[in-house]
Amino acid sequence: MISIIVPIYNAERYLDGCMDSLLSQTEKELQIILVDDGSTDGSIAVAKNYTAHDSRVELYTQSHAGQSAARNEGMRHAKGEYIAFVDADDSLEPEWCAQYLKAIEGVDYVQGEAPRNRFTYTVVWGRLYRRKAIQNLHFEEGMIYEDILWSVDLWLSGATCRMIDYKGYRYTANPHSTTSQRHPEAEKRVFAELRKRLPRASLKGKMIILYTIIRLKLHFIKQ
Repeated sequence: MISIIVPIYNAERYLDGCMDSLLSQTEKELQIILVDDGSTDGSIAVAKNYTAHDSRVELYTQSHAGQSAARNEGMRHAKGEYIAFVDADDSLEPEWCAQYLKAIEGVDYVQGEAPRNRFTYTVVWGRLYRRKAIQNLHFEEGMIYEDILWSVDLWLSGATCRMIDYKGYRYTANPHSTTSQRHPEAEKRVFAELRKRLPRASLKGKMIILYTIIRLKLHFIKQ
């Protein structure tokens, strides 16, 4: 079973599209975990409509604490052998779960090392994880760019990956998202957190961290 974690914050405009894509997956063994992070719009009403009509959908609520806290809360409720993260303003092609499940179970996949641009500087959505591989990781709460630190910690743990020639994740460029503009203080914090990991990292880990820092600096300069 795949547990899909969807953090929600004022996503009323997008949530129907996201949920319809999840419920339309050809892979039916799903646990869809919605975590509302103190929305002030109609997001909860939309979410409750889905919980009322499909037993695979679960809704949890919390006071506004950020996307990291919402993802951590979702992971506490995950029961599936596999976990995926989907943002509430994004959606999946119908075959997404089935395709990635085949890949992670070793059926009809193309295997290889991740290209460098995906290996360190990455986001958490658009991937399928074994729950046992990430169950001891947590998202740093109260900060932006938390997915970068989480991804680096995953690689530092010795995780391996399989790649397939399929995407199927429909990303929405939301002008109101936290990453649609620069946040200088948040940038300083993520660099500080990355540097804190350097002393205890292996040689390969140090290379991953330094490469991530360089890519981040280039990314922020271009914004």
